Amino acid sequence: MSLIQVTNLTFAYDGSYDYIFEDVNFQIDTDWKLGFTGRNGRGKTTFLNLLLGKYEYSGHISANVSFEYFPFKVNNKGHNTIDIINDIVADYQHWELMRELTLLKVSEDVLYRSFDSLSNGEQTKVLLAALFLKENSFLLIDEPTNHLDMKARKLVSAYLKSKSGFILVSHDRAFLDNCVDHILSINKTNIDIQRGDFSDWWENKQRQDHYELAENEKLKKDIKRLSDSAKRTNDWSHEVEKTKNGTRNSGSKVDKGYIGHKAAKMMKRSKSIENRQQSALDEKSKLLRNMESSDDLKISQLAYHRNQLAELENVSIYYGEKVVCQNVSFTIEQGERIALSGQNGSGKSSIIKLLCGQDITYSGTFRKGSQLQISYVSQDTSHLQGNLTDFAKQNGIDESLFKAILRKLDFARVQFEKDISAFSGGQKKKVLIAKSLSQNVHLHIWDEPLNFIDVISRMQIEELLIQYAPTLLFVEHDAEFCHHVATKIIEL
Repeated sequence: MSLIQVTNLTFAYDGSYDYIFEDVNFQIDTDWKLGFTGRNGRGKTTFLNLLLGKYEYSGHISANVSFEYFPFKVNNKGHNTIDIINDIVADYQHWELMRELTLLKVSEDVLYRSFDSLSNGEQTKVLLAALFLKENSFLLIDEPTNHLDMKARKLVSAYLKSKSGFILVSHDRAFLDNCVDHILSINKTNIDIQRGDFSDWWENKQRQDHYELAENEKLKKDIKRLSDSAKRTNDWSHEVEKTKNGTRNSGSKVDKGYIGHKAAKMMKRSKSIENRQQSALDEKSKLLRNMESSDDLKISQLAYHRNQLAELENVSIYYGEKVVCQNVSFTIEQGERIALSGQNGSGKSSIIKLLCGQDITYSGTFRKGSQLQISYVSQDTSHLQGNLTDFAKQNGIDESLFKAILRKLDFARVQFEKDISAFSGGQKKKVLIAKSLSQNVHLHIWDEPLNFIDVISRMQIEELLIQYAPTLLFVEHDAEFCHHVATKIIEL
C-alpha cells in the first residue's frame, strides 16, 4: 500500500479563465478500487491526464507508483491481437495472459486473429487483460463500458471486482456498485472521497442535500425575523433620540442623559441583531453549493391518430447471405417505452434502421403508420459543430426549450457561446438528446443514447421520460436506466 497525495492542485487550460481545479486537496490509497464520478465537463479525464503528467499545473501530486491509462491507443489494428498485446506489455508470461483472458471468457484463438476482426467487446476485454499484466502500476480506467452489452458489462464488472489498485471512470450505476469500494466525486465546488459503492455515495449525497435544504429554509426565516427586528429597533432608537430636544408631556425638561443612554442601548441591540443576521447569511452561503438541480421542464409529444404506430411480424433482416436477426415480432403503441435488448450483433441497430426508413433487406411483415414523425438519436456525434443557437435553427426546434433542457443537464451558460465540436463526448450526446426532446414528433428512437453521459444526468433523463411519457424505442446497456424507464423489453 502507498498513497497518492494531491495538495493545492490548481489547473486551467491555456486561454481559459475558468479553473478546472482550484486548491484541491485529497489522498488516494493505491489498494482502493476507486469509482470516479461527476458531471460531464467537470474534469475527470483532465485529472487522469494530470496524473499522467500531460499538463503543467500548480500544487503537488506525489506518488510512489507509475500510472497506466486505459483504453490504450492501438495504431495497427490490422496486426494480430497477440502482436498488439506484445506492443503494450513488454514483459509477461503467456500463462499470465491466458489467466486474464480466461477470467474474461475470451478464447485463445482471438490472439491469432487480426485485432480489427474482433468485436468491440472482445477488443475491450483483450486490452483490459493487457492492462492487468502491468505490475506495480496504479491503473486509470476511463469508461470501459462504452459499446459493451449488458452481458459483457456484468462479466467485466466481476473481473474488476477481483482486482484492486485502480481509478474507474464509469457512469453505469450497477457496474460501479459491483466493483468499487470507494467513490471519488467531482462536485460543483469541491472534490469528495467516500468509502462504499455508488449507491452508498448517492444516498449520502441525497441525505446531505435534504439537510442543507432544511437548514437553508430555517436560515431564510431567521434572516427575515432578524431583519424585521433590526428595523423595529432602529426605528425605536431614532424616535427616542428625537425626544432629546423636546419636553415631557407634563412640561418638565427631559432627562437627556437617560434618553441618550436608552438610545445607545437600542443601537447596541440593533448592532447585535445585525451581527447575528450577517452570521446567518454567512452560514446560508455555505449551503446548496453542490446541489445538482435546475428548473422543471415541460416536454410534449405529438399525438398520433391511431394507437398503434408500428408493427413487426416474423421479421428477419439480412445483410447479403447473413441473417442478422430472425422472426422478430412486436408492436409499438402510443405511450410505450420499449427497450430493445440483446447481445452486440443481435440486430438491434438493424431494426432501428428499418423503423427509421433506411433501405434494409428483410422478410416478414413490417407496417409503419403513414406520415409518422420520428426523432432519431444516433451513436455518432462526430458530425456536430457550430454554436447551439445555429444548431437549433438548422433543426427547426425551439431554442429556449432546447437550451432549458441543456441547462437541466448541467450546461453552464458559458457553454452556450462555445462551438459544439469543442464539447466533451457526454456533452455532445446531451445536445442530441435535448434536440430530440425538443422536436414535435410521434416517436423517439434512441440508439445507445447514454454513452459518455454522466450518471446524474442519466437519472434526470429517466425522470423526464417517466414524467412526460413520450413514446420511445431505445437501445441502452445501462441496466438501471432500462429497469426504471422501459415499459416493455424486447429480447433479441
